[in-house]
Amino acid sequence: MNSERMDCLLSLPPAGVRAVASSAGSDSIFFAASDPPGRQLGSGGGTVNLLMQAWAQTAPGTSLTDWLASSRKLIVHGSGQSRRLPSYAAEGKPLLPLPLLPQESGQAPNQRLLDLQCQTCRRVFRHAPSSYRLMIACGDVHVRNEAPVPIYPEADVLIVGIHSSPEEASRHGVMFCAPDDSGTLRFFLQKPSSERVIELAGDHRYLLDTGMWLLSERAIRVLFSQCGVAPDAPAGASGEIQRYELFDTFALALGCTPGVADAEVSALSAAVLPFSQGRFYHFGTNRSVLASVAQLSAPAEDRRAFGYAGDETGGGVVVLHAQVDAPLPAGARQIWIENACISKGWHLSDRHVLTGIPINDWRLRLPAGICLDVLGLNDDPGVALRVYGFDDESRGKLEDRRTHWMGHSVVSWFEARGLSLAQAGLSGDLDIQDAPLFPVVAADAPDIPKLLHWMIEQHPWDDATLSKRWMTAPRVSASDLLQRADVTARQKQRVGLLAQSLASFDSSRWREAVGRLNLEATAQFVQNHAVKIAPPAPPRGALELADVHDAMFRFRIGHAPEDVVAFERLREILVNRMTLHPVTPRRNLLDDQIVWGRAPVRLDLAGGWTDTPPYCLEHGGHVVNVAVNLNGQPPIQAFARICEEPHIVIRSIDLGIGETLTTYAQIAESTALGGGFGIARAALRLAGFDPKFHANGGAADLATQLRRDFGGGIELSMLAAVPKGSGLGTSSILAATLLGTLGDLCGLSWDRTELFSRTLVLEQLLTSGGGWQDQVGGIIPGLKLIETAPGLVQQPVIRWLPSQAMQDAASDQRLLLYYTGLTRVAHNILGEIVRGIFLNDAACLDLIKEIGLNAAYAADAIQQQTPHGITETIRRSWQLNQALDSGVNPPAVQAILKQIAPWTTAAKLSGAGGGGYLIILAATPEHGQQIQQSLLARPPNPRARFVKLSISETGLQVTRS
Repeated sequence: MNSERMDCLLSLPPAGVRAVASSAGSDSIFFAASDPPGRQLGSGGGTVNLLMQAWAQTAPGTSLTDWLASSRKLIVHGSGQSRRLPSYAAEGKPLLPLPLLPQESGQAPNQRLLDLQCQTCRRVFRHAPSSYRLMIACGDVHVRNEAPVPIYPEADVLIVGIHSSPEEASRHGVMFCAPDDSGTLRFFLQKPSSERVIELAGDHRYLLDTGMWLLSERAIRVLFSQCGVAPDAPAGASGEIQRYELFDTFALALGCTPGVADAEVSALSAAVLPFSQGRFYHFGTNRSVLASVAQLSAPAEDRRAFGYAGDETGGGVVVLHAQVDAPLPAGARQIWIENACISKGWHLSDRHVLTGIPINDWRLRLPAGICLDVLGLNDDPGVALRVYGFDDESRGKLEDRRTHWMGHSVVSWFEARGLSLAQAGLSGDLDIQDAPLFPVVAADAPDIPKLLHWMIEQHPWDDATLSKRWMTAPRVSASDLLQRADVTARQKQRVGLLAQSLASFDSSRWREAVGRLNLEATAQFVQNHAVKIAPPAPPRGALELADVHDAMFRFRIGHAPEDVVAFERLREILVNRMTLHPVTPRRNLLDDQIVWGRAPVRLDLAGGWTDTPPYCLEHGGHVVNVAVNLNGQPPIQAFARICEEPHIVIRSIDLGIGETLTTYAQIAESTALGGGFGIARAALRLAGFDPKFHANGGAADLATQLRRDFGGGIELSMLAAVPKGSGLGTSSILAATLLGTLGDLCGLSWDRTELFSRTLVLEQLLTSGGGWQDQVGGIIPGLKLIETAPGLVQQPVIRWLPSQAMQDAASDQRLLLYYTGLTRVAHNILGEIVRGIFLNDAACLDLIKEIGLNAAYAADAIQQQTPHGITETIRRSWQLNQALDSGVNPPAVQAILKQIAPWTTAAKLSGAGGGGYLIILAATPEHGQQIQQSLLARPPNPRARFVKLSISETGLQVTRS
């Protein structure tokens, strides 16, 4: 696995390339180019052309091998003519704007299809072996997978596939593999009939090609050769690239038993990576865009592919970056209005795509199925009026009656207006895509509505003036617009409409959007375009998570002096809920008894960060961890007894310090992590020694409460036999142990769920803001998957996993635990990451989501006892933690890992990282011994040491003498 940089290369029409070059745009975009003028190179030739251009312009003088090794490359192909989605042909389908999807966090207000595509591709690339240097993706396809990816097979060509019905498969490329789960490709068929798929399914496992391919350097070189380019030539070397297709030619020669003979291609190894819960969304036509957006907004569970069927009827009304003053028809369906101003004089029907329309006062009636796109030109002050039909194929000769324009024969259009092709200067054998049908007029021309009516009516009135107007006006074709469209002006209008929309948000709309918006991207947009955001609305009674997000956003755009307001609001939400469940502590102990609490620590294997508020409150948490004793003992312990004096004495055995508390104020003060008995003070507060958490408000003073309810005072001693900053969840587990011990002493009858909840609140009182996995990991014994559902009340559901294999690995030294002697307090890391969660930063949320998926992968692998299950889990966890925060692997840790690399299969620091305990996996006991010998001979510092671990089968225990 590899966490190196991924560069995005876009293949776009010339106008789209200009759009990228002139836009601040997405950080995903690295390089954009188009096919040579007047040439269509196909998907294979286009791939080579884009690689050649990017190589020549970004790394001249380097070899292809060195350039490919410098970073991974993602190619998104969007340079087609887009005949069935004309409104986004000039920009390129990857730049298609998308609306905010419900129940999805981290969406930029100006998000495009490319943003979703890059998100998926990063996930796939992140876990791929380093031999894969290039990923190719289709520009009109988005693939989603809500399940963890399996272990990647090593091959020259790896194709991502999803399961589908034979009917769906008949519209795509299909991979046929052996019936087992090896993933080796046997052969590839392009759009086989459903009957053929059913026939072959008896002896094969088949998957639908998603268009996402991963290629090794060897495969890239073969592709260069197939396109007539020498891969060892210098960057930018002259030579004409031959037209070549990936899916219709290259793919058919892949596999063990390919259907097409090509010795060079067939010599490549090929495999399939199945997405078990994959969904495939098409954005290649007007219908498919609306259908796919509808499915993304309300996901279906019974289909794998969306937006391809010819009779697709899904999709409602989408209004995006637009000002619509005209009423929408009752029950309107399949209407897309984007970057458009629709004034009161418009009358709409259904099946419309309306784009690029400037501010106007037109009176215009659009029949069903009529679409309008208004495009400025980069070499003309006028605008082109592109009218077309919702289901037009935009293909065929003008003289052929089967060629449609605006839903009817193009021949009949001319006949209805008493015109001939010759009069219009058009040749009958001209393809409609190349026919100059769209008049160019001044943007403020007063006769635009009349001209449009004359063009779109099936039986227009006889008007010689309008006929002449169309005949004599400069006209452009769809092909012309790929080159000449002024997409920069188009984007400027879109930005203006978006800014206007954001500025018009009232408090109610803002509260609804604040949980979905990528507030980091929104803040950048607001600042770049001087958008005036409405002042914050006062909280509606009790604080909500929307108030937390809003507070951090206000800080981000400079409207609030400090970011602590967001943390305080989150703390208030959680702490105030606990005040609704006060307690009544009473003495529950004899004079000569001692309550003794003891707990193991936890090793986090996968899913850490998903348990952290506010992420878990909004998305739920998913963690796999294991409770372990160190050197045969539970290292976290607490002791409590009754004393005669009405005060509370707290002692730390490991630190050798103590303190006596005599007032409520002393208990409530300094409850900050690292503030001297902060954990103990917070535990006492939650146990009812703070009037705020006492059912009856406590007493006049602490001494009165203690004499009345306990007949004396309390002595509380604690032991944490683990170094500070260990990464083993020590502070949270100590907090839970103290709460469990006090709960028993005070007769509070707290079960484990209550301990979980109160420890989570205790973390908020300490201002550390930690999650719940540490206390759950230590309180609950063994190896387990822990999950919670979204909601303010986090109630962990525990599913135990078989731990014998892990215990055996610890016993025979294949699993080692090493204290590095280095520390890094999680509080500082938490603050950095939680800020990203508050802001719904897409990169942060996406990584944490993938961290949660890794917990599901871990649980499945451990249950199935797959040979490399735990190893792959640790590898992915460590990689994802580094991607989330590069500081988790400082140079001192890197030096340790490098020292033991020859014998290590996987390793990760426990906890947030940066120091503490290192989990090390070795393939054999002999390798484990080699690791120990190396680190014993050359320790990184005097404190470093190995610690013997054993899985705890008891978890937290609270007993009394």
